[in-house]
Amino acid sequence: MRMFRVLVLLAATSATARAQGDVCRPGKETNEAKMLAYFAAPLAFSPSGNGGAMRSGEIRVSFDATYIPSPSKDITSPEFCYNPNKTENTELSPVFPRPRIAIGLGGGFHVEAMYLPPITVLDATPNMLSLALAYAYSLPGGKTTLAVRGHTTIGQVGGPITCSKDVIQTNRPTGNCYATKPSDDTYKPNMFGAEGILGFGGTSRLRTYLGGGVTSLRPRFQVGFVDAQNNVDNTEIEVDLVRFSAFLGGAYKATERFALTAELYSVPQDLTTVRFGGSFTLRNGK
Repeated sequence: MRMFRVLVLLAATSATARAQGDVCRPGKETNEAKMLAYFAAPLAFSPSGNGGAMRSGEIRVSFDATYIPSPSKDITSPEFCYNPNKTENTELSPVFPRPRIAIGLGGGFHVEAMYLPPITVLDATPNMLSLALAYAYSLPGGKTTLAVRGHTTIGQVGGPITCSKDVIQTNRPTGNCYATKPSDDTYKPNMFGAEGILGFGGTSRLRTYLGGGVTSLRPRFQVGFVDAQNNVDNTEIEVDLVRFSAFLGGAYKATERFALTAELYSVPQDLTTVRFGGSFTLRNGK
């Protein structure tokens, strides 16, 4: 979960802290907004290799890992909420892991869910939930499906996001992360979206799909930083954005129940990434 430390670019990194309770609302084209959107994209609850229909009563568990590329240096300095006094070291994790479960409801509908419990990993504590509801319709011939899918990701990640224990310092009062203890910050992705998917392959061993969607982003970042002089910065950074996405992917059935999955996922305004994983069918359904 170290990926969330990159949000240090958006938070308290100077010796002069803001007043308690301040809310900063940067414009949509600011570096702060671009960084919040950049790291929302890997969290988006896309199909991740499973873009087809499910049978009634079918139960599938899966796991995927999303590659997180480094952001461009053009957006790695704050410009609205804080003085752009330096470019930060992102130190992000290269992957975001995610478990999933999907259940066929019948009538062409299926539901998907993902939950990351509050277990601290590498100084960050997630508590995130993703949900999706999809409806798929098979076209004549049974080899092609049309689907619509709604999804949401809510919850938070807490921990020393602004200033972790390996970057705090007490030698330079005017320097970044001048403190005796790490910060205690919170990032909330808050996204809701809808997608259209065209699937191919039906019940064959190799099933592929392509699609696109629109997502409403309401990310919130709560700073929790106390410097070595006991100045408190609990600024909340808020931004409301809309992003369009495009994706293609598929699943290859290695056995009757196990499949390998992959997806290319792009938010053209922010980043393009890939997801790799696998799925196992606990129950075939009917």
